[in-house]
Amino acid sequence: MPQAPNFMLEDIAFIDALSTPERRREPRIMVSVAARYALANRRDSQGNRREFSCRIVNISMSAMTLLVPVNGAVGGRVIVHCDEFGKMEGAIVRVLDRGFVMSINASDEERTKLAAKIDWYEKNKNHDLSDNREHRRIMPKDPRSILVLADGTQLQCFIIDMSVSGAAVSADIRPAIGTPLAVGKIVGRVVRHRPDGFAVRFIQLQELEILEQRLIQS
Repeated sequence: MPQAPNFMLEDIAFIDALSTPERRREPRIMVSVAARYALANRRDSQGNRREFSCRIVNISMSAMTLLVPVNGAVGGRVIVHCDEFGKMEGAIVRVLDRGFVMSINASDEERTKLAAKIDWYEKNKNHDLSDNREHRRIMPKDPRSILVLADGTQLQCFIIDMSVSGAAVSADIRPAIGTPLAVGKIVGRVVRHRPDGFAVRFIQLQELEILEQRLIQS
């Protein structure tokens, strides 16, 4: 499971400014939870709803804030799935440069269950979890990056997780397996598709200490 990073002070200030005074009176917690989401009006060529990766950065029983690669519009319906809190549905109430704030539609019973999950997460979020993969995968502090395609086209993307050998990426494209591209300044090839994006294997192993710096540069 990806390791949850600590937020920098500027991130905390940014997230704190997202909620209205009414929402701030409701208990909410800061999180860094990997999730996937679907927008009601985003569908593929077969008419299926597309999924993208995202990160939940704060949550309460009635609302949450997401960092996303593909934004929606106020009033748009959103479906979010994550291991920690389960499936949640709602509507976008505020659009941000890097994501959006959404309401959470739920019955009283569902809200009680969600409150219990939030409370459990708050008490256990700092516990270390082991990762037995050959190359440990971590979540970057800043998931935003740029994809550079072979023809020079540049697209915004969202880094789901990363390791010295590759990265999982979510974007508004799904390149064919084998496609060469660069994520930030690191060159690789698409090796696998996933419901919320695709996996890129780097041409060369990277140094962990400067990995995020190279990925977020364009």
